[in-house]
Amino acid sequence: MSVKNIVRVGLIGAGRMGSFHGETVAQRIPGATLVAVADPVPGAADKLAAKLGAQKSYTDPQAMLNDPEIDAVVIASPARTHAELVIAAAKAGKGVFCEKPMAVTLEEADKAINAAKEAGVALQVGFNRRFVSGFAAAYEEIKAGKIGVPQLLRSITRDPGLGDPTPIPHWTIFLETLIHDFDILLHLNPGAKPTQIYAVADALVRPDFKDRGLLDTAVVNIRFDNGAIATAEANFQAVYGYDVRGEVFGSKGMLQAGNINVNNCVRYTTEGISIDTARRDTDLLRDAYVAELTDFVRCVATGEIPKATGEDARNALEIALACIASVQQSQPINL
Repeated sequence: MSVKNIVRVGLIGAGRMGSFHGETVAQRIPGATLVAVADPVPGAADKLAAKLGAQKSYTDPQAMLNDPEIDAVVIASPARTHAELVIAAAKAGKGVFCEKPMAVTLEEADKAINAAKEAGVALQVGFNRRFVSGFAAAYEEIKAGKIGVPQLLRSITRDPGLGDPTPIPHWTIFLETLIHDFDILLHLNPGAKPTQIYAVADALVRPDFKDRGLLDTAVVNIRFDNGAIATAEANFQAVYGYDVRGEVFGSKGMLQAGNINVNNCVRYTTEGISIDTARRDTDLLRDAYVAELTDFVRCVATGEIPKATGEDARNALEIALACIASVQQSQPINL
C-alpha cells in the first residue's frame, strides 16, 4: 500500500467492460488511482492508459502483476482467462477484483480461492446485482425476517440486443448471463443450499445459430434445502430495453427489486404513458458497478472481506454447471 493510503490499481482487459471499470477507478473512486493497463491486443492498453491517465501499459498481464507499485488488479478479460489471472494476481500479492465468472470449472474455482487465501489478499467477484440499491435493501429485509421464510424466488435477466452471435462461446447463457441470477437467488435466500436444478434452453432469438451451439433463451428451476423454489430466466433480446428484476415471496409478504426505467421520469402525452429504458448494462447498473469497485478498494485498504467472495462465485458456478448437465441430459440434476 502506498504511504498516502491510496490503492494503486492495475487493469487487465481494455475491452468494453474493462474500459468502464478503468474509468471508474480513474475518475469515480477517491481512494484509488489507476496506475496501469494490460491487454495482449497490440495498442489496446496504450490507448486506454493514455485516455484515462494511467502511467503504464503492458501487453503481458504477468509483467504488470510483477510491478511492485501496484496494490490490486481489476480483471476484465475474456471469461475463460479469469481463473488463471486470479491465481497469478494472488501469487503476486495483489488484491483481486474479477469479473464474473471467476472460473468455468469447480477445479479452477477452488484453485483461485485457495490462491487468494494462501496469499492473504482480497478476492471479490463482479456480482453487481448485490450492490443495486433495491436488491441490497431486499437482502437486509430478508435477513431481518420481514417477509418471513422465503418460499418462491424469481430472477430475470433480459439483454437488450443480441447482435452477431458468432463469437459467443458455448453455454454463455448459463456461465456468463444467468450466473448473476444464480448468485442473487442464493444471496436472497440466506443460508439455504440448492438441492436440485432443472434447466431448459433454446435458440429462440436466432434459431439459425442453434446448430452452432447458441442458446439465447433459458428457464431454470432451483429447489433449496429450506423448501424454497426459485426460477431464473434469461433472454438475449428484449426489444424494449435492458431488463433486470427480482422477486422474493415469503410467509409474511413479498419483496420486488430492479427496474427497467433509465430514470424516474414518466411521460404522459396524447400518445399515452411512456418511460425511457436503458440499452446497456453500464447505464442501467452504473451506480452498482461503481459501488462494487468502491467496496473492493475499501476491502483492499482495510483488509475486510468483500461482499461478493470467491466462495460466492463457486456457489453460483455450481448451479451453472448443473444447468449445462440438465440441458444435456434433459432431466433434473441433484446437487
